[in-house]
Amino acid sequence: MKRLILSLVLSLTSLQLFADVAVLIHGYLGSAHSWQQSGVNAALVGQGWQPAGIITPRGLLPAPVDAAANKFYSVELPSMGPVGLQADVLRGMLDLVSQRHPGESVVLIGHSAGGVVARMALVQGGINPPKALITIASPHLGTLRAVEALDETDDPFPISTIKEFFSGELYDVVRDSWAVLLDLVPERPGNLLFWLNRQPHPPIRYVSIVRTGPIGMGDELVPAFSQDMNNIHALSGQSEIRLYSVSHALQPLDGRVLVELLAEM
Repeated sequence: MKRLILSLVLSLTSLQLFADVAVLIHGYLGSAHSWQQSGVNAALVGQGWQPAGIITPRGLLPAPVDAAANKFYSVELPSMGPVGLQADVLRGMLDLVSQRHPGESVVLIGHSAGGVVARMALVQGGINPPKALITIASPHLGTLRAVEALDETDDPFPISTIKEFFSGELYDVVRDSWAVLLDLVPERPGNLLFWLNRQPHPPIRYVSIVRTGPIGMGDELVPAFSQDMNNIHALSGQSEIRLYSVSHALQPLDGRVLVELLAEM
């Protein structure tokens, strides 16, 4: 009997040692380093979260980490590729995280298009459901900026050559991003977001960090209503909201907000 009680106590103690793992998912034209450059990583580290490494399509670039500590990974996605392709890559990365940290809770954090990619990965399935999804300024219902970018690069020769000459590398980047930009146009019957937003989503915690802009309409790239997961057909009324009047890019404020949210989970 004493051995049984001791075994139960040890089991409970070991369960208490399991920490949380956060996975940071960058947006269009971002990278795993976006979180470091913006000051988000510094905020996490300042509250005891340890960087565990960068996960790329080629594998993991690990960092030494205390097994009992809360930790976070940054992923490197092909952000100019279609959302479905990025989600496939992300699911493989999340499977790696699950193998490295069995029994630990995972929180997905996606900025901009990264939030849409994270939702696509959840809907596709085949991964252990995370504890929560937090999205930052994500175009869940799409953005007209994607339409504008597609229109600006939908040019026949020789107009395309002239625009490329005067616009330089940016023109080529946008033109090479057509696949993901098509996936981020406002939802309408027949396109990806219309389909995605009507698929069953796992019953986890959802948090929308919304950029309201100076007049409450959104930031310079994504309208506020599109950033709110409550406006997704399949998630109506299921997301918490945090509102901030700041620009679209990642910034130190996001780190402070994430620290507060993660402490609640």
